Amino acid sequence: MRGALLAAGAALLTGCQESNQLITFGDMSSAYNREIFWMSVWAIAFSIIIFIGVSYALFATVRRFREENNSAAPAQFHGNNRLEVALVAVPVLIVIVLSVLTVRSMARLNPTPENATTVTALSRQFWWNFSYPTATAAAGGVVTNGNEMIMPTRNPVAVTITSGDVMHAFWAPNLGGQRNATPGTEKTWQIDTDRPGVYQGNCSMLCGASHANMRFKVIALEPERYNAFLAAAAAYRAPTPAPGSAEERGYQLFLQGKPSTGALSCAACHRVQGTPANGAAGPDLSFFGTRRTLGAGMWEGERAEEMLIPWLANSPGVKPGSLMPPYNGATYLVNGKEQKGGVLTEQELSDIAAYLRSLRLPEEADYWRDTPVIGSTSTAQGGDQ
Repeated sequence: MRGALLAAGAALLTGCQESNQLITFGDMSSAYNREIFWMSVWAIAFSIIIFIGVSYALFATVRRFREENNSAAPAQFHGNNRLEVALVAVPVLIVIVLSVLTVRSMARLNPTPENATTVTALSRQFWWNFSYPTATAAAGGVVTNGNEMIMPTRNPVAVTITSGDVMHAFWAPNLGGQRNATPGTEKTWQIDTDRPGVYQGNCSMLCGASHANMRFKVIALEPERYNAFLAAAAAYRAPTPAPGSAEERGYQLFLQGKPSTGALSCAACHRVQGTPANGAAGPDLSFFGTRRTLGAGMWEGERAEEMLIPWLANSPGVKPGSLMPPYNGATYLVNGKEQKGGVLTEQELSDIAAYLRSLRLPEEADYWRDTPVIGSTSTAQGGDQ
């Protein structure tokens, strides 16, 4: 019952979910959640004691002083000093105990340990970029992945969050508390879990038209698998497409766009390790082919595969507020001004999709492989989602 209530509360706070993945801040695999739970036990216990005490006093008073039991005029007296002192002292004592417990929990949870894994979360309308400051990519810069955050189990993870536009908020309830992302400000806190799996995350701050579509996944791996991912990601360079292939044609369109029809270059906004594409306005696409989500978690698994070309053709049409320009000639808004998108043929869109799907990490570094989806109502594993 407790888990169901906590899950319902988390769902209400984070927005509606299209996926069949249950989210709950009653997940005891997280030390953060365990600390908050045991602190809340004291608050709940005091609440129950107060409820029982007040209810008993109310019913006892009503029963004792009913009119038919007391025909004489009521006695006149100044008051009960002992009772008044108790009614003040008991609440003060409860508040002091709860304050001490709260400060103790804050002292345990707020500092990030020196051995914590560091991750930087950049939030924008309406997507996420996760960077690993300690992992330098051989192709330059640091390892970064869009909309899917990878972390190790059994070790605290220090997440530093900021925003590139308006206020957002990071919350993966199964893993720990939430933090607001404020433009120009960085905030660091810790999340953790003892259980490998794929966890659901959301933006929990109303941030615009696609707030409910600003989701992300957190994939928690055993330390050995996490280290293998980080090493492969640091060494990764995008593969060179075979001459004349669909991937090669898509790569050229990705880098150059199609000026004759007004189709903008994808590389102006997106980064792909080991290529000239180094844009920062959109999510990092270096490992796009390894991902199982699309549109910041709007679609997952097979549905993400089906929606890739419609997404490329008209992103603002399928995700309200998306700033990615359409490539089917549709109009879209930029800073409140209507603009017309460029045009790519279906074959050209298919070529770009083929190139994006080729951007894969080595099999041993595939973080979705055999990773269970926590809270899933189906039996699917991460690799089959």
